[in-house]
Amino acid sequence: MYRQAGMRQNICREQKGGTDIFMSTETKEERNARYGRLAVRIFVDILCIAVSMGGALWVRMDFRFEAIDAVFIESVARYMPVNLCCTLVLFQLFHLYNSLWQFASVNELKNITAAVAASAIVQYIGMHLLGCSIPRSFVVLYPLLLFVLTVGSRFSYRFLLEARTALAERQEDHAVLTMIVGAGDAGHMLLSEIISSQHVSRKVVCLVDDDLTKVGKYLNGIPIAGTVAQIPMLAERHHVREIIVAIPSVSGTQRKQILEICSSTGCNVMTLPGLYQIINGEVRVSMLRKVEIEDLLEREPVQLRMDKIMDYVSDKVILVTGGGGSIGSEICRQLAVHNPKKLIVLDVYENNAYEIRGELMKHHPELDLEVLIGSVRNQKRIDTIFETYHPELVFHAAAHKHVPLMEDSPNEAIKNNVLGTWIVAQAADRYHAKKMVLISTDKAVRPTNIMGASKRICELIIQSFAQTSRTEFAAVRFGNVLGSNGSVVPLFKKQIEAGGPVTVTHPDIIRYFMTIPEAVNLVLQCGALAQGGEIFILDMGEPVKILDLAKKMIRLSGLEPGRDIQIEFTGLRPGEKLYEELLISLDHLKETENQQIFVAQQPAVDEARVQELVHRLIQDAFAESSDIRAEVQQLVPEYMPQADAAVPQTDAAAVPEAMVTV
Repeated sequence: MYRQAGMRQNICREQKGGTDIFMSTETKEERNARYGRLAVRIFVDILCIAVSMGGALWVRMDFRFEAIDAVFIESVARYMPVNLCCTLVLFQLFHLYNSLWQFASVNELKNITAAVAASAIVQYIGMHLLGCSIPRSFVVLYPLLLFVLTVGSRFSYRFLLEARTALAERQEDHAVLTMIVGAGDAGHMLLSEIISSQHVSRKVVCLVDDDLTKVGKYLNGIPIAGTVAQIPMLAERHHVREIIVAIPSVSGTQRKQILEICSSTGCNVMTLPGLYQIINGEVRVSMLRKVEIEDLLEREPVQLRMDKIMDYVSDKVILVTGGGGSIGSEICRQLAVHNPKKLIVLDVYENNAYEIRGELMKHHPELDLEVLIGSVRNQKRIDTIFETYHPELVFHAAAHKHVPLMEDSPNEAIKNNVLGTWIVAQAADRYHAKKMVLISTDKAVRPTNIMGASKRICELIIQSFAQTSRTEFAAVRFGNVLGSNGSVVPLFKKQIEAGGPVTVTHPDIIRYFMTIPEAVNLVLQCGALAQGGEIFILDMGEPVKILDLAKKMIRLSGLEPGRDIQIEFTGLRPGEKLYEELLISLDHLKETENQQIFVAQQPAVDEARVQELVHRLIQDAFAESSDIRAEVQQLVPEYMPQADAAVPQTDAAAVPEAMVTV
């Protein structure tokens, strides 16, 4: 559902016998203003009709009033009240009072022609029946005059309005000089609204388009001045302050290239959300949004067919742990639209839980929602929840995820991530949940920090339960999520707003990125594909250089890196890699029905050994062991907490024999 910004009417639609019935809740002032405008239109039309009838006689008598026969004047005067009533009714039937004069167009012209013709026919028949004497040429002159006056009254309003708007733009120094990228349907619709609207403080000075047949021509009087490659030169020549990208049909790669060119100009860059505006003919200025860093991803966004894969959540009782966090809350949002039987949101942080509760209740009042406060480390609390609600699907998003904080408190990472996963998985198995999906991370591959190592242990726990349980356990491993709490994008935004500097740990550091909706789509699709023990991985394309990301964000803010905002390098933090990996090796990588989702086929684990080491690790964590990292290495031998592990080795680390069932 889309609502235009600034709309003041709430419209309810009912379907009755195929007819749309609209009930407007306009205010008294708005209703009075509408009636006032209608009265003015009717009054103007009455003048046009009266003048047309009298003018037809005047023209017939060679523009001499004294030559008009008194019989003709009497006939016209006698029939005029009848003609006024009939013609006004015809104008209403031909929708002349439902049109907006400021947008008068060819369609309006057709309606006027038909209404005037009908009026002339009715008048001829009526005067004949009443025995009114009129010159024969009156039948022709009357509709011609009425057509000219009616068209003139309506189109003059539009011309005067456009002239006033143009004059106001010349007089107002604050009008934003704007360039539109794209001279197609979307650009045309957008330009037309900007020109005709008196509420838009933009002045379009030029358009650009890569269609060379359009370059050099004019659209609504505005020149198509060049191609996309010429945007920086044209922006400087025309003193452009804002660029609107109105080409929603191009591919993601082309769109990224265009947006990067636009952002390099230092202008404010706006864009349209998507292709649906062209399909529905609904391009409006209110639909414009600022370009976000998500628009500049180094790959095509992941497109998943959610309608096909979401049947498995319909009419199910679903538990989302960590449901108030960035990923957990988005999981809840997407689940809510697919009719779960009951949605249970569990979070230890009450502010997050309260916020997602309010949002879901507002947008999905029909949803059977239960929001609970509790920790996944509390086994009795988790068992009570499973015993009470018997969730069929479990999405486990609760975790400590901040690498630097966990490096300072490694035992807390084990208590929350490892113990929490064990308790939830154990409850899912004991109470016969159908599926459990773990949210994992690329930092679990050859980890150099305790957070990544703890998530790798969580994956081992999921694999061990999957080998014997009737519950289908799976894990989803992906890279960094744009815009999530604590991610680099919100940090950069705050630093830019504060005037800098923007801090980057290393000039060569790179990361995989995806948007929050993409990450959650992956989680939900993997839940549908899970059969037990899989680690699902997204083909995320090429990784993004964090330094380039920082520069792009600075430019998107209309500033220049190194001049307006400085970039400082702070050095790699403890446990931080130069780059993350989604796989140790490409061996045993299995494709799924979605070409962008793969399954890392892991060797079977020794369930008894995993259980023994996990129990011992948890006990030591609660004993506040000072040597917890060494104990983690027993479960995850590839974990390298040393400082020289910042750059991963190129050889694949083998899984220890003790962890493999032959």
